Amino acid sequence: MKPNTPSHELSGTPDPHTASLGMLLTMVRSEMVRAIEAELSSQGVDLSFTQYLILKKAQQLGAVSATELARAVELDGGAMTRQLDQLERKGYLRRSPHEQDRRALRIELTDAGVAVWQNTASVCSERVMTASQRSLSQLESEQLHNYLERVLQALRDKN
Repeated sequence: MKPNTPSHELSGTPDPHTASLGMLLTMVRSEMVRAIEAELSSQGVDLSFTQYLILKKAQQLGAVSATELARAVELDGGAMTRQLDQLERKGYLRRSPHEQDRRALRIELTDAGVAVWQNTASVCSERVMTASQRSLSQLESEQLHNYLERVLQALRDKN
C-alpha cells in the first residue's frame, strides 16, 4: 500500500469529491446552455437557449401546432405562448391559421427565422458542440452518444 493512498481508494467507495452522474449531467447541460447563449450573443443574435431550441425544432418539424412544438421542446403551454410571443416580435416565426381547422394555428419560421437558424444559430451550436468534444476521439464521442441514448431510453422505459 502507498503511504498517501486515500481511504476511499482502499475501501472501493467513490471519492466523495467526485460529482455523481446526475450532478455531472446537470453541470454539462448548464455549461452547454451558457456556451450556446454566449456564442449566439457574440454573433449579435438575441436568443435565449429556450428560443434557440424552439427555432431548431421548428426548422426540423416544419409548420406544427403550438402544442406539438411545446411537446417537442418540453415546455408547458403558458411558457410556450410567452416564448412564441417573443419570437414572433423578433420576426423569427409566425402563427398562421390551420388549413383544415380555422380554430387552430400553425407555427412556422419566417424567412428571417430560417436565415437566423441556418446562418447563425446552427453554426453557433456546431461550434459549441465541437469545442465540448475536443478532448474526445471520434470513437469516444460515438460511445458517449450511445451511452447517453441508452440512459435516456432506460429512463423513458416504463417497464
